[in-house]
Amino acid sequence: MADVKSAANTPFLREEELRQGIELLYFAYRDFTAEADAMLARYGFGRAHHRVIYFVGRHPRMSVSDLLGILRITKQSLSRVLGQLMQQGFIIQKPGKSDRRQRLLELTEKGTELERQLSETQRQRIAKAYREAGAQAVEGFRKVMTGIIGGHADRRRFERDAQPARPERANDGSR
Repeated sequence: MADVKSAANTPFLREEELRQGIELLYFAYRDFTAEADAMLARYGFGRAHHRVIYFVGRHPRMSVSDLLGILRITKQSLSRVLGQLMQQGFIIQKPGKSDRRQRLLELTEKGTELERQLSETQRQRIAKAYREAGAQAVEGFRKVMTGIIGGHADRRRFERDAQPARPERANDGSR
């Protein structure tokens, strides 16, 4: 981590620039999630539902334990959200082929359509920002965002030549 005091002459590490970076993340996230939040509210869902729908859609047949590793939420929280999504027909759960205790998640057609709708405005927003910023800025953004990510395995997901990393497993006996 950069020492702010020793880098005082570096304009982008001054306190005001760092504070502005924090605010930019807050405002960007607010606007990035606004349309999706409105869609989710019609179903009585929140952002946790959105994250589950997104990652299950992105990684079909993902195990519950892998999803827990990505989201870093409690089993109880995930169980509540998954229960609602399965009850309303957005996600199905199947046993693993080699380990029948394993629970694999998939979006239903209804879930796939909701994920598409939720992600469409976000994709458009990212595409517009990328076009306006240009390739060099996009690469800089990637570096900054991966630098903010805390876990090495999570960062590896975004290395250019890497295969998608499996989530880090917790050693807390939760899986």
